[in-house]
Amino acid sequence: MSRGVNSGEGSLDSVGWSLIGCDFTSAPSRRKPVVTAIGRMQGTAVLLGVIERYASLDDWTTSLSENSNWVGGFDLPFGLPRELTETLGWPADWMACVSHFCAMDRSEVRSSFKAFCDQRPAGAKFAHRLTDRPAGSSPSMKWVNPPVAFMMHAGLPALLKAGVCLPGLHPGDDCRVALEAYPGMLARSVLGSTSYKSDDKSRQTPQRLLARRDLVEALNMGSAPLLRKSGLRLRMSHAQRDELVEDPTGDTLDAVLCMMEAAWALKQHEAGHACWGLPPFDPLEGWIVSAGEHSTES
Repeated sequence: MSRGVNSGEGSLDSVGWSLIGCDFTSAPSRRKPVVTAIGRMQGTAVLLGVIERYASLDDWTTSLSENSNWVGGFDLPFGLPRELTETLGWPADWMACVSHFCAMDRSEVRSSFKAFCDQRPAGAKFAHRLTDRPAGSSPSMKWVNPPVAFMMHAGLPALLKAGVCLPGLHPGDDCRVALEAYPGMLARSVLGSTSYKSDDKSRQTPQRLLARRDLVEALNMGSAPLLRKSGLRLRMSHAQRDELVEDPTGDTLDAVLCMMEAAWALKQHEAGHACWGLPPFDPLEGWIVSAGEHSTES
């Protein structure tokens, strides 16, 4: 594990909930680690504490077990489309379905999902969850560009092993709450279709750097629609601001975006929402936290 810049804005062990935002990868390495942003709330300010990077899935899983009293936003799917699982004849219960899916190896997942797609018309190859449309997210069954199915395949067993609570899906330690997050929602509410990141060095352009700068400024000013409606603003040191802007892959910034979505959920929880701001949803498919809340409408 490597650790990024600390803001020095107080201890993360203080009374109350810590916040976690996680940019996940299904095959972490030193070159492409799992990136985790950790912070806390102080009134309506979200204080960014540290950025941690994990080159090992086991180390990341251990970190989730070591601390408590946190709510986190994790950029990986927590469920598959009901249409897909019913067509494949998989269990209708979430835990049974997840266990079946995660027991398969990736080649079996790929072949099963490809066979499903091959039977469908052009333009409608993939099944979608109900949350995908308001979130603008890729279908959780995609195994390439991006391979979100493999992210779920690697990440969900780790979360379950850590014993965390997945609201509306799976009980666990209610002092460690994991929510499915998607940084693209918050980013698009500020930038529209402008790209702000790329893993391809040839596409790591000055224009994308400027987009990251604009996005970080919107988080700091609380001007993104989700933040403006909830009064939240990100607070960070100058060094941390530079770290978010200068990472051309966007992984560090994505982790912070997920943390901000977790902060929104914490605010809903503190206001008395029974399920961390999640609406009623299909208990097989899951729901992306704050999906449908990023509109500019008041």
